[in-house]
Amino acid sequence: MHETRQETRDEALYEKVRNVIPAFEWPVYAQEIDAIMTLKKQRNAVILAHNYQTPEIYHCVSDLVGDSLALAREAMAVDADVIVLAGVHFMAETAKLMNPGKTVLIPDLGAGCSLAESITPEDVRELRRRYPGVPVITYVNTSAAVKAESDICCTSGNAKAVVESLGVPRVIMIPDEYLAKNIAAETDVEIITWKGHCEVHERFAPQDVRELRDSYPGVTVLAHPECPPEVVEEADFSGSTAMMQAFVAREKPARVALLTECSMSDNVAAHHPELEFIRPCNLCPHMKKITLGNIRQALETMTHEVIIDPSVTERARLSVERMLAVK
Repeated sequence: MHETRQETRDEALYEKVRNVIPAFEWPVYAQEIDAIMTLKKQRNAVILAHNYQTPEIYHCVSDLVGDSLALAREAMAVDADVIVLAGVHFMAETAKLMNPGKTVLIPDLGAGCSLAESITPEDVRELRRRYPGVPVITYVNTSAAVKAESDICCTSGNAKAVVESLGVPRVIMIPDEYLAKNIAAETDVEIITWKGHCEVHERFAPQDVRELRDSYPGVTVLAHPECPPEVVEEADFSGSTAMMQAFVAREKPARVALLTECSMSDNVAAHHPELEFIRPCNLCPHMKKITLGNIRQALETMTHEVIIDPSVTERARLSVERMLAVK
């Protein structure tokens, strides 16, 4: 009996995730994936997925994947009527900022971010009053309203370049305290910080790294720069999720541990079945609110549409555009 085109496609998709999704689980995922693929065509929609999404989303239904910087760049070139953001709310807002004429959907309105919630527009205005004339660099992990109060945005992948692009001796970097301190260790620019933390990365400790090395001799440890500086100092390499992916692809460490969100390790491992991945990960409860089921529902019902207050749109977009102009 000849296989149907759908069965062939399902097999090809499963090959991408075979070493991270057990075979007995796949039929349940396949049904949702087939429905989503059909809906994408009907709606002229694309799915943008962050690196922290689970493998069945990241590898099987997404059209574009990446870290915050990559998604911000890719969102500008999307040729579709509808964008579904498989990530957290601030990412969906950024996609909307860069595509004001498109419909942007977030499958779960509860997909927030501890960093985005750690600072308000009034906090930024108070910082400006306290440090007059000092430029404000805002991490993309913030609301559009906070971006609108800043001079320029950054991601973990381009933060140092953004800091140094301003040509000033002192900057304010908000809201991630650890990212700011880790970047401060790499530059002569003085960085004023804010007490915001990522609830995933702040839980890693230097002792975790030492225990990994004791338990898994020869392990290469990669840490996200949202981790505390003491953790980054213990690691072999620190970088954004895209930089971690590139490191693994380039160096191919036989045994590797990524100190970041759990699904990141799964997604990189799917590309490198020949490597041993140790998984001392922490789950992001917000990222995990996005599922195949609510992606399907978002496309069926066209919810939940991301709307940004017009009073902040232009200023917030300018901060993102300035970031994207930094090479």
